[in-house]
Amino acid sequence: MNPRRFAAVLPAVLALLSGLLLALSFPHTEAYLFAWVAFVPLFFALHKSTPSRAFFLGWLCGFAYFLGTVSWLAFTMAEYGKLPWAISTLLMLALVSYLAVYLGLFSSLLRWLVQNDESRFLLFAPALWVILEYAKGHLLSGFPWASLAYSQYALLPMIQIADIGSIYAVGFVIVLVNGGVYLIARSLRERASIAWRPLLLTAAVLAGTFAYGSLRLSQGMEEKEGISLGVIQGNIPQHQKWNRTFQDRTVEHYKALSRSALQEGTGERPGLIIWPEAALPFIFDTEVEYQEALIAMVKDQGFDLLVGAPSMQTEVSGKISLLNSAYLISQTRGIAARYDKMHLVPFGEYVPFKRILFFVNKLVTGISDFLPGTGPTIMESQGARIGTVICYEVIFPDLVRRFVKAGAQVMTTITNDGWFGTSAAPAQHFAMVTFRAIENRVPFARAANSGISGFIDPWGRILYQSSLNVEDVATQHLRLGKERSFYTQYGDLFAALCAIIAFLFLSATLLKRRASHVV
Repeated sequence: MNPRRFAAVLPAVLALLSGLLLALSFPHTEAYLFAWVAFVPLFFALHKSTPSRAFFLGWLCGFAYFLGTVSWLAFTMAEYGKLPWAISTLLMLALVSYLAVYLGLFSSLLRWLVQNDESRFLLFAPALWVILEYAKGHLLSGFPWASLAYSQYALLPMIQIADIGSIYAVGFVIVLVNGGVYLIARSLRERASIAWRPLLLTAAVLAGTFAYGSLRLSQGMEEKEGISLGVIQGNIPQHQKWNRTFQDRTVEHYKALSRSALQEGTGERPGLIIWPEAALPFIFDTEVEYQEALIAMVKDQGFDLLVGAPSMQTEVSGKISLLNSAYLISQTRGIAARYDKMHLVPFGEYVPFKRILFFVNKLVTGISDFLPGTGPTIMESQGARIGTVICYEVIFPDLVRRFVKAGAQVMTTITNDGWFGTSAAPAQHFAMVTFRAIENRVPFARAANSGISGFIDPWGRILYQSSLNVEDVATQHLRLGKERSFYTQYGDLFAALCAIIAFLFLSATLLKRRASHVV
């Protein structure tokens, strides 16, 4: 290739390489160590570029990154939304293009504000990354899927800082290390000497993060007061789930698996058994016969049941709306509590911007849009305070935090990941739960229709996880989470601190440039 042409395309190649490395660091490829150097090619590509060129390179990196992590959406929309594959693919690419804008802004602002100042680069880059990831997780209802920290769910010593700053603290450290590696490599390339300040700061942050994580993990070895739970993975095929012909068979299937959990479970007999999201494929409020049968079952067998099912609410206008709910059926109190899902799935449980997107159908079966719940519900079972989030909700750090701050000692999450098929999405979804456990220092039990079900302790250790697309029954004794982490108490204070740092950098840059312009 002509040297000039090669030099012209090299930045784009480097940006794409960074995006590929980032995508490969997530489940299920599990090459999580790639994330610690993935930004280095992009940073080299940005060197000496203009802010507008930097935006394009960052967007290119982001496009490869998110294409590699959320491309499963095309399958979901085509298979279950019944959209043509061409339209499903275009919609998925539109979302990927939108998410890539955050990488474009990251690169452009980094280039504009920092230029070649090493000390500013090393601190501003991770702070800017946190701000943009926070924005991605909140704007337009939020989509924190594939946030950088989630790639590290298996590297437990390095993610314990999530109990201070959630996924944002972990992302900060990853980007800082990438920046340090880049500055060291660039100094060796340009001056044949090591950039000592970046090296020392990077080493100090890595050592401090690892030391904190190791300390926290060592504190989690003692067995304390807990609760024994069972999770049931029914593996009901999606095409049968809402077919009325299979209703009785579905309920009897879950009953049989629950009896198996009571008789064959390892360790303690579970006092609370959890069925997945919408395990009862009908509006539970209206099915008195099923209600009475389940109440009789839990009373006779001597356990409590947490089960997902749609519920119904009549609004003041007379309109009937559906809710995605979780019911606690107690052996002593009958139907003891109900939680209604607060954060609904766009295009899955409701259509946003309906006046504009009137032509888009929902991806789930239902007679109307779902109505969101109004707040967290804490349920009492076996002497423990239980919180439960439904499916998509578990990817939002602050939403889970609200349950724990309200008093939950054990968190559960029920889901139906059958929509995802055999893609990377079930593994990605399960990996996020480890962070919710660490952030709030509470254990998690997860029941999924087709997988992945399992248990996670308050330090993010996966105690058990099921295989995908199989029936499964698992029981586990979980320690109650009675510690209140910094994150639980104060929320996204770390992200706010990063915003302050970025604002100070921006102010200093603008004042400096204004002064130089005046001179």
